[in-house]
Amino acid sequence: MPSIYEAIKADHDEHRKLLDSIAQTSGDSAERRDGWDSFYHDVKSHAAAEEETFYSKLISETWGQDAARHSVHEHQQMDDILEELHEMDMSSSGWLTRFKTLKEEYEHHMDEEVNEVFERAREVIGAEDNDAFGARFEARKKEERTLIDAKREDSLED
Repeated sequence: MPSIYEAIKADHDEHRKLLDSIAQTSGDSAERRDGWDSFYHDVKSHAAAEEETFYSKLISETWGQDAARHSVHEHQQMDDILEELHEMDMSSSGWLTRFKTLKEEYEHHMDEEVNEVFERAREVIGAEDNDAFGARFEARKKEERTLIDAKREDSLED
């Protein structure tokens, strides 16, 4: 089982590939739709699992709260853009423009998480718990993947 850091980093690596691939597409093509669908569902489940397993632990420690809250706030901002893009016409020039904003913001978030947040987290999550947190993250991500559509419907009703 990967450690929490390896699991998150592996997702980030996959997300970067998907972002780059989607950025190379044009119009309402099957390639763009498939890439977007994979990215959308994986990022949504990744973020929810990360908040519930990783950031919840950081928030429990006073000195980890600011970093965790900042990252969770970035998740919310990116989630808003994800939903906006999910509803937009993929063939419009506005879609690609908005996607490039998401790409830039998400790449910044991933860099910040690995280069800054992980350092704080290592002081909260002891090395002896890295694999256990990794297992919880992976299990929660899998569960979250099945909840995406239901959560989306709930939020549209609000």
